[in-house]
Amino acid sequence: MQLIDIGVNLTHQSFAANPSAVVERARMAGVVQMVLTGTSLAESEAALGLCRELDESGQQLFSTAGVHPHDASQWSTDSVSQLRGLLREPQVRAVGECGLDFNRDFSPRPQQERGLEEQLQLAVELQLPVFLHERDASERLTAILRPFRDQLKAAVVHCFTGEKAALYAYLDLDLHIGITGWICDERRGTHLHPLMKDIPEGRLMLESDAPYLLPRSLRPKPKSGQNEPAYLPEVLREVAQHRGESAEQLAEHTTRCARSFFGLPDLD
Repeated sequence: MQLIDIGVNLTHQSFAANPSAVVERARMAGVVQMVLTGTSLAESEAALGLCRELDESGQQLFSTAGVHPHDASQWSTDSVSQLRGLLREPQVRAVGECGLDFNRDFSPRPQQERGLEEQLQLAVELQLPVFLHERDASERLTAILRPFRDQLKAAVVHCFTGEKAALYAYLDLDLHIGITGWICDERRGTHLHPLMKDIPEGRLMLESDAPYLLPRSLRPKPKSGQNEPAYLPEVLREVAQHRGESAEQLAEHTTRCARSFFGLPDLD
C-alpha cells in the first residue's frame, strides 16, 4: 500500500532535531509522499526549504504556502506579493493553510476574512488548489467560498471535525475532505464515524497533522506522545472500518485522490 499524508507540520520545533528521520520512518510505514503545511510566510518558506533539503529526487516532499487564520492579524498588502512568489515555486502545490477560526479567535474575524479572501484570489489567479482550515465557522466559510468556487481549481477542508450539516455543505460546494487522527479519539471524534460513508470516493484524503492529533487508538503509544506521519496507517485503519472498506481499498482511492488534487507524480 502507498499512502500520502496531505498535512504534515514538519517545520514544528519538535521535529527540528532530525526531520530526515521523520521522513524515513514515514517511508518505512508506507507513507511515500507528504505535503508539508505552511501556516505563515516564514513557515511556508521553511516548509519549502525542507522539501529542497530532504528530497533530492523532487518526488516525495511538497508543500503549501499560506497564512493561517491565527496569523491573519499579520496580513498586509505586502503579504500578497510575498505569497505569490512562494506559490510560483514548483514544490509548492497549494494555497494555505488559510481559512477561518472562530473557536480561538487569535486574530480578529474581519482580518481573518480579509486574509482568506485575498488568498482565494491568489488561488484563482495561479490556478492552485486551496488547503483550508475551519473551526466553528463552517457557515461563514461556505458563504465566502461560494462566489469563488466556480473559478477555484479545487479546495480541501483539512482536518475536518465538524457535524453532518457542515460536511454536506462542503460536499455541495464540491470540496474535498481531509481526515486526521481526530477520528480515533473516543472522547470527541465518534460523531465522525457514521459520516465516513457519506464522503464520496475521490473527495476523501488522509492526513496526520503531525505533530498534533496522535491517534488515541494507536498501540503501542509512543513514549513521546507526539504524532508522526508514520502513524497515518492507524487513521487509515479507523476510516476504513467506518466506511466498510478494506485498508487496501481506502489506501488506493485516497492516494489516487491526493495525487490528482495536488498534482503529485506517480511512483513506481
